[in-house]
Parts: sequence; C-alpha cells; structure tokens
Amino acid sequence: MSTIKVYTPAGEAVREETVDDAVLTLDRGEQAVHDTIVAILAGRRAGTACTLSKGEVAGSNKKPWKQKGTGNARAGLRQSPVWRGGGVAFGPKPRDYSQKINRKVKRLAFNRVASDMIKEGRVQIIEKIELAEPKTKLLIALLKKLGIDAGKGGKGALILVDKDPEANLVLAANNLPRVDIVCAEDADLYTLMLYRNWVATAAGYEALKARMARLEPKKNEVKA
Repeated sequence: MSTIKVYTPAGEAVREETVDDAVLTLDRGEQAVHDTIVAILAGRRAGTACTLSKGEVAGSNKKPWKQKGTGNARAGLRQSPVWRGGGVAFGPKPRDYSQKINRKVKRLAFNRVASDMIKEGRVQIIEKIELAEPKTKLLIALLKKLGIDAGKGGKGALILVDKDPEANLVLAANNLPRVDIVCAEDADLYTLMLYRNWVATAAGYEALKARMARLEPKKNEVKA
C-alpha cells in the first residue's frame, strides 16, 4: 500500500490518499519506458542536415589535367570527394527520424513511470493552487511548505493540472527553470521524467488516475 499526502491550498497537510499496490505497474514496463523515450527524442530531431554529393557540386566534367605526363596523380573531375571543395561521400541528407510506438507500449511506459513515482513517495496532491498575485516568491513559498525546493539550485517540481492552469500560476512559474506546468491528460513521458517531484492538483490527480486506468491487463490477469 502506497500513500500520497494531500495538502490544502495554503500548503497544510490534511490527510493521506492511499493507493493499492495492485493498481500499480511495478513488475514490467522498463523496456517500454526506454523505447518510448528514445522515440520521443528521435521525433524531436530536425533531420535537416544536408551535404552535396559529387554530382551536386557545381562545376564542369572537364579533367583538371591530362591523364599522363604531368607527374600528378590522375584526376577525373574537381568535384571528387578527395578534393577540397568537392562533394561529400556518404554525407547526411534530410530524413525523418521519428519512430512508431504502439499505443499499448506508451500506456505501459506511462504507468510504469507513474507507479514508480507513487511508490517512492514523490507525488503530492494539493487540493487547488490559488495564488493571490502572479509572484514567483509566492509559488516558491507554497512549494516549500510541501517540502520542495524550487529556488536556485533546487530540484524543482512538475505541476500537473487537469486543464489550462490559472494565469497567476503560469506567470509565477515563468522565472523558475526547474518548475513546469503540464496537463496530466496529455503530458509526454520525457517531460514527466525530467522531474523528481510531481505536484498534482486534485483535478490533475483524477486525470492522472484516469490515464493510468487505460492500461489493459496482462493476458493472465482478470479485469475487475
């Protein structure tokens, strides 16, 4: 049985949310996490690197000098890859680096990461984040009450919300490089793994649980 601390908007602990280990995915999914992260990072590559082959370098096909009698090594054209200014042999060309990941693999990877975070006690719930003003110091003070150092040199946190966050929260987090705000419904796995602490609003936690519940059971498991 795992527990998650629940805090009031003022940052005071009020109760603990229990999570049955049976609903967590702790015995599989490591390879799915690796494959999903590799696919996400590969998809972010621009793939725009481009070099000219010898057939694409400007110039005539005239021999630089005659084949014999000059004492120089024989040469056929100035666009040769062995010449400075010539083409590039086997150089990069624009390409698509994206990789396909099955939906079930993505769900398994997400569940494994979320389950590990919950099991290790790195997920916290705050009923609602209400900042009177869009000031960074107010958000730092609130996270500090939750035991999270979001200031300079701190580990920071990822704030999970159910929908678009309030304007004051967004403005307050803009100056914190180690604090990010994402929607729990569609946050990508790479962003989730960048942070060692998750702070979810009550609505964001419900969205997180709903997303975890989408994972289909293993063949030898029986749906409840």
